Amino acid sequence: MQQTPLSSRIPSPARPPTSMDQDEFRQTYREVNEVYCAFEKSVLTNECRCRCAERFCIAEREGVHCNCQSSQQRCLRWLELLREQARFALRTEDDRRLLPHGKAIRLQVGGMRGLNDIMAEESDASDDVDAALAAAQERFGALEAIPFSVVMRAVAAYQVRKRSRRRR
Repeated sequence: MQQTPLSSRIPSPARPPTSMDQDEFRQTYREVNEVYCAFEKSVLTNECRCRCAERFCIAEREGVHCNCQSSQQRCLRWLELLREQARFALRTEDDRRLLPHGKAIRLQVGGMRGLNDIMAEESDASDDVDAALAAAQERFGALEAIPFSVVMRAVAAYQVRKRSRRRR
C-alpha cells in the first residue's frame, strides 16, 4: 500500500481573495460610519483629538465616527481650504485624488498646529479640532479669512514620524 504525503491529506483552508475582504470591509465601513471623521487619520495616530470623534472597531480595524454633522462639514471645508493652499508645500497637483497617507497626515496635523499658532496669540488655542475650528471661525468670521501663510509654514515644517524598524 502506497502512502500519500501528509501535506496532501490535510485539507487546505479556503481563503477568500484579499480584495474581496477589502471590499466587504469598505462596504461595512460606509454602512456603519455615515458621518465619518475628516481627521480620522490623525485621530487614529493620536496626533489630533476631537470632542466629536468616537472610535469604533470593525473586525480588527479601527475607524472614527463624527458625532456632529455640522462640525464634520466645518472640518471638511477646513481640509479643502488647506489642500488648496498647500499644493506647493505638499508637492501635489490640483486633481481631486486622495492624498497618500503621509501627505494627508501632514496636512491635517500641520494645519491644526498652524491654526493653533495663530490662535495662541489671544489664548484661543485648543488641542481639540472642533473647538479650535469653531474658535477660529468665530474670531475671523469665516475659515477662508484665516491667515494661511502662518498655517502653511506649519504644514511645510511638519514631518511625519518614520516607522520604527522591527528587530529580527
